[in-house]
Amino acid sequence: MPSKSNIEEIKIIQEKIDRAKSLVIVDYSGTSVNDLTALRDALREAGGEMFVSKNTLIDIALGKGKLTESLSGMNALVFSYNDAVAGLKALFDFHKKSEKLSIKQGYMDEKVLSIAEIETLSKLPSKNELVVMLIQRLKGPGQGLVNTLSAKSKDLVYVLKAIADKKN
Repeated sequence: MPSKSNIEEIKIIQEKIDRAKSLVIVDYSGTSVNDLTALRDALREAGGEMFVSKNTLIDIALGKGKLTESLSGMNALVFSYNDAVAGLKALFDFHKKSEKLSIKQGYMDEKVLSIAEIETLSKLPSKNELVVMLIQRLKGPGQGLVNTLSAKSKDLVYVLKAIADKKN
């Protein structure tokens, strides 16, 4: 019979999984407390969170067998809440700088992600960057039309000025 504290922790993990757009399992062995604090701060800024729990409780909360192969060693879950990619970017930035974390597997939209898939997702633009790109693309044709229409009137002014200069 599982203890009440384990049952409560499973509920907490499940709530975090339900809220998260993506999650990654990382092995944090060999990482100092200062490094983990820096990672947690970076994840918080990106709308994510790092949560440490027992491997068996993580396995139960995710659903038995989904990510069992990566649940050995000192593991933590990295959640991305606001944007599925923002937390992954913060995680990979930290991983590149410190080279202390071992990224094992990910989970997003009921699909288990490999390390290569997680890395590919981390290189995608964030939601805010995509919105800016869309606005610029939508604004482009309108600016082109304004430039074309104003160019004709400018050309007419230059021609009239050239004729006036020639007559003088």
